[in-house]
Amino acid sequence: MEFLTLTEYFERLESTSKRLEMFEILAELFKSSSAEDIDKIVYMSQGQLLPPFHGLETGISEKLIERAIAEASDEPVKKVEHAYKETGDMGLAAEGLLRGRKGYGLTVLQVYEELTDIAMTGGTKSVERKIGMLANLFRGMSPKEAKYIARLVIGKLRLGIGDPTFLESLSLAQGDRELRPVLERAYNICSDLGLVAKTLLEKGMEGISKMRVTVGYPIRMALCERLPSPEDIIAKMGTAAIEAKYDGFRVQCHKDGDKIEMFSRNLEKTTRMFPEIAAAVLKYVRAKRAIIEGEALAYNEESGELLPFQVTIQRKRKHGIEELSKELPLKFFVFDLLYLDDEDYTEKPFTERRAKLEAIIDKNSIIEPSEMVLTGNPADIHRLFENTIERGLEGAIAKRPDAPYAAGARNFNWIKLKRSYKGELSDTVDVCIVGYFTGRGARTKFGIGGLLGAVYDPESETFKTLSKIGSGFSDEEFAQLKTMLDGIKLKHKHKNVDSDMSADIWVEPRYVISVTADEITRSPMHTAGRDKEGIGYALRFPRAKGFIRTDKKAEDANTVSEIIDMYEQQKKVSL
Repeated sequence: MEFLTLTEYFERLESTSKRLEMFEILAELFKSSSAEDIDKIVYMSQGQLLPPFHGLETGISEKLIERAIAEASDEPVKKVEHAYKETGDMGLAAEGLLRGRKGYGLTVLQVYEELTDIAMTGGTKSVERKIGMLANLFRGMSPKEAKYIARLVIGKLRLGIGDPTFLESLSLAQGDRELRPVLERAYNICSDLGLVAKTLLEKGMEGISKMRVTVGYPIRMALCERLPSPEDIIAKMGTAAIEAKYDGFRVQCHKDGDKIEMFSRNLEKTTRMFPEIAAAVLKYVRAKRAIIEGEALAYNEESGELLPFQVTIQRKRKHGIEELSKELPLKFFVFDLLYLDDEDYTEKPFTERRAKLEAIIDKNSIIEPSEMVLTGNPADIHRLFENTIERGLEGAIAKRPDAPYAAGARNFNWIKLKRSYKGELSDTVDVCIVGYFTGRGARTKFGIGGLLGAVYDPESETFKTLSKIGSGFSDEEFAQLKTMLDGIKLKHKHKNVDSDMSADIWVEPRYVISVTADEITRSPMHTAGRDKEGIGYALRFPRAKGFIRTDKKAEDANTVSEIIDMYEQQKKVSL
């Protein structure tokens, strides 16, 4: 397929926010794709070259791409900077400055390989070489092609296509939407939509059904539902495995002989950040090949005290790792076994997974199984819950003893229990920032005085507003937020944001923050859970807790259905 043809599909996708229309456009694209091209097409449609767990980034900043456009168009950098400032879109700037070129008819494969070469270029003078390579690519392109390459390179393609839309469209392209669950299962165990699409075209549904858990490919993590009380949990599950809920980094650790890889909640590679965990897994986990999952928390080595998330989050950095690992060592509480020595454990019952997990871990000071009791008595859950709260943990999680590991799913096999009672909301809500307000009074100096927060609706793949957040940040954090958000600001509301409120500045849905509030109320101002009468849900007196949740992506924000459930639960008297 010619890359110009792919950009024509991009234009069609960009021009619509209707999901049914998106399904049809993508299905048409997939039908037109060869097995050689389709994985590249999927990746580029996602705005990337490979899934995040591969860690492949272009390494091109806005300043560098401005220089590449200037070189390709024979225009001064200042003119490129001005065009970018005027349009607010690097793609439109490139398109305008390269207007009149016809391009060389580059194929999808040629463009993908060029971009991959740019991303993998390193060493001495790599910056200059990257600029030269990108400029050469621009020279061989039409303005329309250059527009999408510029956006892709700096991570701002913004087609607004979520994973469910890709899966639905792959099913539709095969002429059978009933294939969706099988495709989704394959995706959940490999986290690579390009690989799923390529397997489908090369080997058909038989190949998809044979896809298996593979060490090195992260499994999409299981998620929790919520219930307000131990009594409700026992009524739902009968006997339940109750674990302490730790407030740290979710870590999925893959061991392959002497090689260790670790992945975050949003499936990014975090191996280099946590060297003590990698060393401990290598030494104390008795398996040649294994995938285990748990939570990593910073702790005080002298007292054994587990430290809050705001402290643990400091460990997520790319530089000064060795020094910080000595200052803030981590403890890894493991709670699940997903794979062991060529055997898939995700389909086995939780109690079997847990027993085997405990059996393969040698006693040590870094890795230990999470606290757990197996009970059918609500009083036992009360006791464990109160004990965890006293120690500064988040609460408890109940797991159905006979349930398999539900990769990528949120269901009642895992139930989260947090403190929520007497019509008050004591739980935190994760919201995605979709815009900000420039501020009044003392905050005028920062240019930002409040945020517009939204929750996610997986069914429509949109973000519905829930709250304005204006407190909980320090002056320094407000200044930092302004810088971060201005890096992703838009000229208009993102097409995947559903809002009746008008932010002063709209931004790309990317950053998630945790928010506390007095309660969830009904409100005509916000679109989250809006009913036929136009009444939605809102947070009363919201305030931020901590800073940006770098361990979460936009779609990891709480969902609309979770907000509705929390609203119903806060009416009940529980713990």
